[in-house]
Amino acid sequence: MKIEVVLAWPRHAESATLQLPAGARVADAVAAAGWSDLPGIDGYAIFGQRAQADTVLSEGDRVELLRPLQADPKDARRRRARKA
Repeated sequence: MKIEVVLAWPRHAESATLQLPAGARVADAVAAAGWSDLPGIDGYAIFGQRAQADTVLSEGDRVELLRPLQADPKDARRRRARKA
């Protein structure tokens, strides 16, 4: 099955399209892309929905590697509102 693995950083993004066997999991896709040892990965998502490393993938899934939040979104919104 065809899977896309996406890694996005503030100023660039990388993606890898992989052909994996049926029953492959998120961890298998990340390892096949060669990104299993990257520092700063906080979790995974499939099409924006949080996933675990043992989540089974389906044909056409896009696995996203997540970074930790830089700031709390609610606090950032409050600061922008105060400035306006």
